[in-house]
Amino acid sequence: MLHTKPELYYFLIGLRRITVAAFLLQLFLPLHSMAQSQPDFEEVPVYLSIPQVGNIEIPSLIRDQTVYLPVSDLFDFLKVVNSPSAGRDSISGFFINQPDTYLIDKTNNLIRYKDKVYPVKPEDLIKTNTSLYLNADYMGKIFGLYCIFSFRNLSVIVSTSLELPVMREMRQAEMRNNLSQLKGEIKVDTTIKRTYPLFHFGTADWSVINTQEKQATSDTRVVLGLGGVILGGETNVSINYHSTQPLQERDQYYLWRLANNDSHLFKQVMAGKIFGQSTASIFAPIVGAQVTNAPTTYRRSFGTYTLSNTTQPNWIVELYVNNTLVSYVRADASGYYTFEVPLVYGSSLVKLKFYGPLGEERTSEQNISIPFNFLPKNEFEYTASAGIVEDGIQSKYSRFSANYGLTKTVTIGGGTEYLSSVTSGPTMPFINSSARLFNNLLLSGEYTYGVRTKGILSYRLPSGIQLELNDTWYKRGQTAINNTYLEERKAIVSAPFRGKNFSAYTRITVDQITLPTTRYTTTEWLVSGVIWNLNANINNYALFTEQASPYIYTNLSVTAMILKNLRYTQQVQYEYGSGRFIGHKEEVERRLFKNGFLNLSYERNIASNIENIEFGIRYDFSMAQTGASVRKTNNSYRFLQYASGSLIYDQPTKYLGLTNHTSVGKGGITVVPYLDLNYNGQRDPGEPAAEGLRLRSYGGRIEQNKRDTTIRIMDLEPYVNYILELDPTSFENISWQLKKHNFSIAIDPNKIKIVEVPVTVVAEASGKVSIKSNGEVKGQGRIIVNFYRKNEDKSIARTVTEGDGYFSYMGLIPGDYTIRIDTAQLLKLNLKSIPEVLDFNVKKSRDGAVVDGLDFILTDGQVKDAGTKEKSADSLSREKVLDKIGVQGEFQKGKNENQSGRSGKQVEKPEKKVTQSEFDITLQVAHLSYHKAKAAQNYLVSEFNFTVVIKPAGHSNYNVIITGVDDIETAKNIVRKIKHRGFPDAFIFARRRPPLAEPQKTD
Repeated sequence: MLHTKPELYYFLIGLRRITVAAFLLQLFLPLHSMAQSQPDFEEVPVYLSIPQVGNIEIPSLIRDQTVYLPVSDLFDFLKVVNSPSAGRDSISGFFINQPDTYLIDKTNNLIRYKDKVYPVKPEDLIKTNTSLYLNADYMGKIFGLYCIFSFRNLSVIVSTSLELPVMREMRQAEMRNNLSQLKGEIKVDTTIKRTYPLFHFGTADWSVINTQEKQATSDTRVVLGLGGVILGGETNVSINYHSTQPLQERDQYYLWRLANNDSHLFKQVMAGKIFGQSTASIFAPIVGAQVTNAPTTYRRSFGTYTLSNTTQPNWIVELYVNNTLVSYVRADASGYYTFEVPLVYGSSLVKLKFYGPLGEERTSEQNISIPFNFLPKNEFEYTASAGIVEDGIQSKYSRFSANYGLTKTVTIGGGTEYLSSVTSGPTMPFINSSARLFNNLLLSGEYTYGVRTKGILSYRLPSGIQLELNDTWYKRGQTAINNTYLEERKAIVSAPFRGKNFSAYTRITVDQITLPTTRYTTTEWLVSGVIWNLNANINNYALFTEQASPYIYTNLSVTAMILKNLRYTQQVQYEYGSGRFIGHKEEVERRLFKNGFLNLSYERNIASNIENIEFGIRYDFSMAQTGASVRKTNNSYRFLQYASGSLIYDQPTKYLGLTNHTSVGKGGITVVPYLDLNYNGQRDPGEPAAEGLRLRSYGGRIEQNKRDTTIRIMDLEPYVNYILELDPTSFENISWQLKKHNFSIAIDPNKIKIVEVPVTVVAEASGKVSIKSNGEVKGQGRIIVNFYRKNEDKSIARTVTEGDGYFSYMGLIPGDYTIRIDTAQLLKLNLKSIPEVLDFNVKKSRDGAVVDGLDFILTDGQVKDAGTKEKSADSLSREKVLDKIGVQGEFQKGKNENQSGRSGKQVEKPEKKVTQSEFDITLQVAHLSYHKAKAAQNYLVSEFNFTVVIKPAGHSNYNVIITGVDDIETAKNIVRKIKHRGFPDAFIFARRRPPLAEPQKTD
């Protein structure tokens, strides 16, 4: 039939083609339309948070509930090396370590990392004109950056176990900051020097130890330390009472020290029981005076010297150099500890403090001497001491030493020492020298007439291996040093070792002593290390003499953490000559509650047949340390109880603090932030406290008092300049601002120094700059706005308008001001401002004033002939300039309208009938604590009178939701103001409403 009727045949063929085409159009056109109206990806700012690093807001893409992060922006924040290609279709670099290279390739949809190739779905790697976005899931799978995205909060939390470059950089910056502080190289905007009151009492330490034994009387020891200031000098007194001995002056301690590092002749003057630094052996206190021009702080560090020794197992050892805490370590299972002591120019007082765990005296101090003494070139330093030795015969003592920096690497010195009780010669002149032959090779020599000659050579390899040779020759018959040695030789080799799962330190010491009739040699080989959760120490000793066989034994100690709060220590001692174990000790310590410890130990000395069992308990209260123990030694028992603590008192603020730390000899700071309402930088009556200040201190213990808003920093070493960094964003009210952010504060001994921090209340001025062209007014961006004090010609501040023409400036104090558009820019653009100048006034307010409505309109700066059809050169030039600052589209639109007007066609703008709001608008302020969310709610209600509610958002965050806003311009204004108020994460969610149906016309 179709062949007999070709017209029908072709009609059906055509109909089929039309049907197929219509079907395809029906299939694809809606998708295309949807893609145009609702893009697959929405670009929104996302709040990115990384623990231990910080927070950042970065632009991201969101599709469904999946977030795509900009790789380059994220890696820039993490300090990961990345190089985008010219076309933004790939990013390459290395991740953390230089050998671990990576390539993120959009063209081939793959990621190459550590020689492995990971295919990527095309829709998971998105390229835009400015960035390359990657599905956040790949960050965790490939790079170990695990991202948790909250669509509700528009936030991403990144967790990782890696040490990211930004973490390493922050840690190194902190270390450099600490080191710079020790060297005195910190730059601050405010320096507060020391004060020298005539009299002040500020600190006290106390401790009581009571011991009872089964077959002995009770023994009580009481120590009371007092600290203050007399005649501007630090005064420390320690009274020691022992129930079994009479109170003796020799057992007491007192010292007055006046320190002034700004003085050239006398930087330190001391009187009382002094530290003599004598060559002769003195085992009794010296009562006298000491004068020196050596400062109390560091000059400059140029190297390190290894210091190692032993104390009780698991004790904490603190290292102080010139009263500055440099480092601290916990002794290992055998009591061994080691330090890298910084070598600094000038004389250094190196002090160790020991803190025991149970039963023992809590704190003891030990002064040590470093054999190298260097001074800067052409600098002279001296120390003079004199006094009486409380040795029972009242020996007279004096010493004068001086050093001079001959070159940068050579220091020479000399002096004399006198001690009346030395029978071989009370007068002992000496000379000394220190030289740095190479960067890591140090040489020191000393000769004391009639006593000894001493030389030390120290060499340190870049790998950390250190060699030290020490040789001392003694004058035969000398009595100044309490030994009969003729020569003492010592060689020490030490080296650190590190592996993937362990770190270790080894030291070999050979010490040979020559006596008049014999010679003996001792050797020690120590290995101390940590592997996994084991702390192990093995120490081998050998004694070689000419009269006997070698005596060799080994001590092995291992400490391990069992479960969570249980620590077990095992010690054994093995003697090789007899081939048997000669002693062992087992100890278990467990944490009790938060600040308590239980201790149980068993020790047996097989060689001496002594057996000890001990049980102890310790609890640290905030105001005192307390403890008790019972020990059974064979058939005898010993009971011990102790308590210790301290107090610090500040008369101006009526502060009395009770702590479990020592306070005598230390100082503190009380930071008092206040609102400087009259802007004179000094606190006057009636100026209130400013709540919310946050700060960072390089040392000490920070205590915040929410009742009076003060911040106290305690346990600071005196005579040291501590750095305080104030956080300018810590206040909830953005109008509260800090003029000074960094303080260098010299700590006074036994005193709390008050530091008043003025907080300035500033105002915000805002407005809009619009440009009028062809009868249309639109906001103009990147226009410079200058602020002036009234009747003054010098600009005090300037700001630049945003893309929509709005501008704001925060930082004005109360007064009269004028504001105008930058005249140079107006001249360049051939524009004029209406009005030219606006006057406004800022009133006093504790919350900060807001001045708005400062609006300007820009018009053409020249008069045009209405009949002229060609544009002037100035107009064309202005269009080029405005094109660069982002308004070409506006002028292009005006040009098109003019052309249509010249063609005789009148373009009519349809009258817009607004019968309802065009958008459904919701505003959200996100990522707030409840306290800040409440503050934002109060501000929004009082300022704008809209409906404001607080909703929980998880992770202890809250969002503030604002509804009832009718138009976009009002919403933008609210967001702008809330951001300037100190809440940066403010967003607008707007959905266009469907138009209302037109009413049908009736005839």
